[in-house]
Amino acid sequence: MQMTSTITVPFSPPFIDVEVKEEVISALESGWITTGPKVKALEKEIALFCNAEVSLAVSSATAGMQLLLHWLGIKKDDEVIVPAYTYCATAFAAIHAGATVKMVDVQEDFTINVNAIEAAITKKTKAIILVDIAGWPCDYTSVYSLLQNKAVQDLYTPETEVQQQLGRIFILADAAHSLGAIYKNKRTGTIADATVFSFHAVKNITTAEGGMICLNMPTPFDNEELYKTLRLWTLNGQTKDAFTKSTSGSWRYDVIYPGFKMNLPDVLAAIGLAQFKKYKKVLAQRRRICNFYDTAFQQFQWAICPPFHKQDCESSYHLYPLRINGANEQQRDEIIESINEEGVSVNVHFIPMPMLTVFKEQGFNIKDYPVSYTLYANEISLPVYPQLKQEVCEYVVQAVVNAVNKVLYDKR
Repeated sequence: MQMTSTITVPFSPPFIDVEVKEEVISALESGWITTGPKVKALEKEIALFCNAEVSLAVSSATAGMQLLLHWLGIKKDDEVIVPAYTYCATAFAAIHAGATVKMVDVQEDFTINVNAIEAAITKKTKAIILVDIAGWPCDYTSVYSLLQNKAVQDLYTPETEVQQQLGRIFILADAAHSLGAIYKNKRTGTIADATVFSFHAVKNITTAEGGMICLNMPTPFDNEELYKTLRLWTLNGQTKDAFTKSTSGSWRYDVIYPGFKMNLPDVLAAIGLAQFKKYKKVLAQRRRICNFYDTAFQQFQWAICPPFHKQDCESSYHLYPLRINGANEQQRDEIIESINEEGVSVNVHFIPMPMLTVFKEQGFNIKDYPVSYTLYANEISLPVYPQLKQEVCEYVVQAVVNAVNKVLYDKR
């Protein structure tokens, strides 16, 4: 396949077709572009797809996580456990809710290490944020089993009514990557106490910016009532949203809580609504691409392919995080540069948080997270999106092979 030396294979362009444009135009022409009927429709679609009781649209996944931790009653000196190998937003949600972040290392499949969680739990631990990296679900069963451990139960110190009702550490899923993933025959969105998906521009489904909370709180919590509370909080604590005020014939409202501004507008929800109608086909295309990469790279000893299937678990195929066995960080960077020279845009997911200045200044050191560093040092994320044609996938593979040969084996 003939390609120029400029970037001709983008990493993750949004999937915008005629139906998406028509849905957005519909929102614009309706005269209602902020939170309204299209947001409500998207909430219902996601809840139905995940088999969740209720879903709440928010302005971003980060906002959704922060909102839930605020509802939990997180305060200064409370601790929230997060994996070191994730995007900074996971930790920022906890920090902005007032918590102290406790980072722990991950496993070879990029997901959080349950033994490391156990070692990090103290009397101050109020929540654990699990991250489904690249769309691959965490080991939720082992985490919930850990919470039944008597030593862990004895450490739990509830300080709010919500924490007392829950009776254990809160499990929040940062499922930014994993909409459509399956864990033990259940879709993500119904496994953790609460799950937050991202609809950022590069995600499987996008609203340009935005996110979705799926609520799965156990008895005695009422998820429908919790939805109403959180929805009110996303709109500054106002008892009537603008759409209700405009249609009910009554302008009068009250503000009953010092809330946030975290709502998703209809004009953005329209993008996701149109995309979601085709999501099963989109997932099939992403699966096709990842399976092709697997088949192509498994013949090379230097290729460590990511997990996508395991018994009753399946990824959402959000990313293809290929690892180059034997490459160090500098060589990985040289491989990326060489791939770029062949017209293919790739990425790295992620720089572990302890390597970022904002966390280094807080005393975190990547030496304390050896698995996270090892994964990062030789990881390259390849393009995965439904518009990617077979011949382009073949070109991507060849560009990677050429680059690895050039850098590691000096085969030009």
